[in-house]
Amino acid sequence: MDLGLKGKKAIVTGGTRGIGRAIAETLAREGCDVSICARNQDQVDEAVAALSKLGVKATGGIADIADGEGLKKWIADTAKATGGLDILVANASALANGNDEKSWRACFEIDVLGAVNAFEAALPFLTEAAKKSGDASATFISSISAAENDNANAYGAQKAAQIHLAKGYARQHAGKHVRVNTVSPGTVYFKGGVWNMIEDHMPDMFKQAMERNPTGRMATPQDIANATVFLASPASSFTTGTNLIVDGAISRRVNF
Repeated sequence: MDLGLKGKKAIVTGGTRGIGRAIAETLAREGCDVSICARNQDQVDEAVAALSKLGVKATGGIADIADGEGLKKWIADTAKATGGLDILVANASALANGNDEKSWRACFEIDVLGAVNAFEAALPFLTEAAKKSGDASATFISSISAAENDNANAYGAQKAAQIHLAKGYARQHAGKHVRVNTVSPGTVYFKGGVWNMIEDHMPDMFKQAMERNPTGRMATPQDIANATVFLASPASSFTTGTNLIVDGAISRRVNF
């Protein structure tokens, strides 16, 4: 299936590893020029080199998502330098799964304000791209934790805020053909990731999580990337304001 991504330009925050890296690579394999940011220069350089080998223009930079003005400047400068922006994927997360003030502040600054600031900076470029082609998109990577909960925690609450935020943006900008959606993964496993660390250090908790997965496995970053790239692409040009759950049926909720 042709997703209509050849020649498009995308920005992925937190694009050096895990879900963000898989999204960036999938966009590139579909012919989309990709720019990524993260906090570690060596990781950015390695990811950009790998993306460039996929036959597209790839760039990267250092950005602290919690630094709102710095993030907005990086996005605007990158979009200008690369000749525009068709797709924004706000993937970076604090991953602070606690109920203390530090966790709340981290999730708010990175997961919520990070999405707000990224979208605000990207919007003029997305609007211009939509004028030319009829479609541009922003996608926030949320979590099934937004709807599934056992204890009060900052991570799930702020991921729920992302979904609410995206719906508002979607309605505000539908007339401009700028689409805004969220993708909510369930448990995602990759080496060096959260569930790999839990596997190594809390094997009983990992075993319980695996038993909750009806498919018998956790998602791979590629599973999430495939859904995200399709949703962000022109192939989904009439889908906006939705929250796409990619969790292998681990959640019990019914999505009306």
